Amino acid sequence: MWKHHLKLVVSGLALLAANAGLAGTPALAQRQLPPSAGLPAVSLRGPCLRSSRAYLRAHIRGAVRLDVDLHGSQLSCEGAPRIDGSGIRIGFEGRVGSGRRRVRMVFGIDGAREGRPGQELPTNLTVIFEGERQLFATQGDRNCTIDRLGQERIGEDRGATSHPRSTAVKPRSYLVTAHGFCIAPANDLGGKQRIVVTTFDFAGRADFEPLPRQP
Repeated sequence: MWKHHLKLVVSGLALLAANAGLAGTPALAQRQLPPSAGLPAVSLRGPCLRSSRAYLRAHIRGAVRLDVDLHGSQLSCEGAPRIDGSGIRIGFEGRVGSGRRRVRMVFGIDGAREGRPGQELPTNLTVIFEGERQLFATQGDRNCTIDRLGQERIGEDRGATSHPRSTAVKPRSYLVTAHGFCIAPANDLGGKQRIVVTTFDFAGRADFEPLPRQP
């Protein structure tokens, strides 16, 4: 029975992660696997931005009632293109509620393109409360919308590393800002609980693979 339950949890996590654009690399795939029978506890890779420009604000109602308001070093994040090229996914993680609860929010933004602003972009949303075995997901990109999306190129430039003989190139990085809302709930894996993220705002980082060198 326990093994069957664990299999369902893992399958559900894989499906939801795929919807959000999280699958496809070993490191991200590993984060989908629960350490025992819970939800992934692996943290995101590090601070969103070197400056204090990163933030995540969200109003959550329903089975969980929570106002998220995190800034700067309180946040970790990572962002990249969706694996199928259909948009951008960006995830945030931080401690809320006097540090007793750790939340991760992953936005899969359909139709977003590198470096381009956007409006009225359908968005998939996954919310994980780590260590609490709680995962909520919209399971589609029609329940939430980003009505304003901005992108600003950041970081040292445009390609080569500091070593003159190195053939490695750096990713292209952007400060991604967004405001959005949800009109329908995100359900848990069992379909017994639901939350609604009424509004959200964020500023984080998205990295894009270097362009191939021309011969």
